[in-house]
Amino acid sequence: MIFQPAIIALLLASAVSVAMLAAAAPFAFQIIRQWDISSGSERQLQLERRTYLFSTLAVFVMATQLLALLLFVFNADKMSEMFVGAMCAVGTLNVNPWGFPALIAQMAVFFLAAGWLAVNHVDTRAPDYPLVRIKYAAMLVLLPAVAAVLWLQLQYFLNLRADVITSCCGSLFSEDTKGLTGDMAALSPVPAMIGFYTSLAIAFATAAFHAQTKRGGYWVAATSIAAFVAAIAGIIAFVSLYLYEHPHHHCPFCILKPEYDWQGYWLYVPLFAATACGIGAGAVQPFRNVESLKNVIPPVSARLAAIAAAGFLIFALIATVFVVRSNLILVE
Repeated sequence: MIFQPAIIALLLASAVSVAMLAAAAPFAFQIIRQWDISSGSERQLQLERRTYLFSTLAVFVMATQLLALLLFVFNADKMSEMFVGAMCAVGTLNVNPWGFPALIAQMAVFFLAAGWLAVNHVDTRAPDYPLVRIKYAAMLVLLPAVAAVLWLQLQYFLNLRADVITSCCGSLFSEDTKGLTGDMAALSPVPAMIGFYTSLAIAFATAAFHAQTKRGGYWVAATSIAAFVAAIAGIIAFVSLYLYEHPHHHCPFCILKPEYDWQGYWLYVPLFAATACGIGAGAVQPFRNVESLKNVIPPVSARLAAIAAAGFLIFALIATVFVVRSNLILVE
């Protein structure tokens, strides 16, 4: 089963990412100890030349991790037909205890990579590269995170057994289920809608405000994260019900299936993109007072905030369309 093309691609991407970051680790330590942009020494010139190579490798790794999340979810859904009891990605991820930890770890690396890419982007636009030490230190932090993703994926894929009877999404996303997913599914539609649209409105307004005024960058990140959590809860609590036109089907994964016209991707792509850009806008804020970045960070964070605002707006509009055109009536 591990020889499925998507599984090989995922493991290869994670392994290459770990190998690249591990290869860059000694250079990262060297940068942290010896980088001095004011020096004209031969050692400094060598460090500057090598940073182009290692920064390019790091960008490749981070971009790979962004795409890996989409491939992981798509593969989990595609493999559901191989397991008895599985209706969607939930059944595939429930085949062994490693499925959901691998997904959560991949999501965490997705957002960490987005933040790193934002910091790297503003650093490369300054003539003195003031954030070189910081972004290479962040690479050292990301190395164990990416390695953890690889380890979890290996545990998950190596322990897949076709003869296992797995549980369907109804056992996890049900009003009677104990735990966080059950609590989300049990939310009353009206309070869930209020929290859903309020959080998205706040995230949109905060991001739009920063895009116009270049103020409140930290709030963009904070409200984006809060809106992401509220959006996932809203999808489980009521959006999925309208999509399925069923009052008790709360699964946030079945909406990715072809029988529902892959409508879930129309929701998740703008949501994840908006959250990543919001986090990126916040990630660069600690450095806005660095002299060489004073004219770089404001327009970059404003653009990221504008993309975040657009993403949250698109997500809210698409969710609203799904609700309005549904034949299901939850609220009189």
